[in-house]
Amino acid sequence: MRENESLRRSLRDQHPIAAAEEVGDEMADWEARASSDGLHKSDAASYPESSMDKMQEHWERVYGSKALDQVSWFRPHLETSLALIQRAAPSLSAAIIDVGGGASTLVDDLLARGYGGITVLDVSNTALELARGRLGLRSQDVHWLAADITKADLPDRAFDVWHDRAVFHFLTKGEERLEYVRRVASAVKPGGHVIIGTFGPGGPSKCSGLDVVRYDAASLHREFGSRFRLVHSSEELHHTPSGSTPQFLYCDCVLEQ
Repeated sequence: MRENESLRRSLRDQHPIAAAEEVGDEMADWEARASSDGLHKSDAASYPESSMDKMQEHWERVYGSKALDQVSWFRPHLETSLALIQRAAPSLSAAIIDVGGGASTLVDDLLARGYGGITVLDVSNTALELARGRLGLRSQDVHWLAADITKADLPDRAFDVWHDRAVFHFLTKGEERLEYVRRVASAVKPGGHVIIGTFGPGGPSKCSGLDVVRYDAASLHREFGSRFRLVHSSEELHHTPSGSTPQFLYCDCVLEQ
C-alpha cells in the first residue's frame, strides 16, 4: 500500500532508525523467552496464512453486518483510554498508534484535543472506512493502516504511545503474542508508553464468537517482559449494548531504555 510506505518514510524521517546491532540487543530478551517456551523465530512466523485470512474475513463480516453501536465492545467515548493516553503523552505532538482502533471514536477525541501524530491500525478495511467516513475531511490528518498487527511492517522507534483496547486478548497462540510483542518493542521509542486493554479475570472467555485470553495485571505484564515497566493498572466494567458488564483490565507500561 502506497499510504503505508508513505507513513514509514515520514516517520523514519522524524525518528531515525537505530543501529541494527542496538535493536538486536533490545530484542534478545524476547528471543530468549521464545526459546524457553519452545518457540523459534521461524516458528513464530509460520502459523498458517489461512488463519489470518479467516480472522480478517471474520472482522470484515462483523463490521459489515452490525451497526457500530450494537457491537459488544462499543462505547460512545473511550474515557479510560483517553485519560491514560493524555497522562502518558501531555505533548500534542506525540506520535500515537491505536492498534485495533477500527471504527472507534478514540481518534475523534484525540483529534478534538489537538493531537496531530495519530495512526490507526486495524485488520478490517470496513472498520477503517467507517471511521474515515465519520471524520470526513479530518480523516486526512490521520495515518490509516489496514494490517494484521502480528505481521505489520512498522517503522522503528516511531511511537510515543502504543494503545490497544481489545486486540491482544484475541491472540490465543503463544507465537502470535510473541510476534505482537516484537513489534511493540521495535516500534515504540525507549521511554514510550504501551497501554493495553484486555478482558480481566472476571471477563468472558469468548467475544464475537472467538476465544479470548483473560489477564490480570501480573499475567499481562509477564507476556511483555521485564523491559516493560508497569506504571499503572486498573479494572473497569464495560456496559455493552446488550446489557452485560464484562470486566476490562488496563495496563500502562513504559519501555525502558
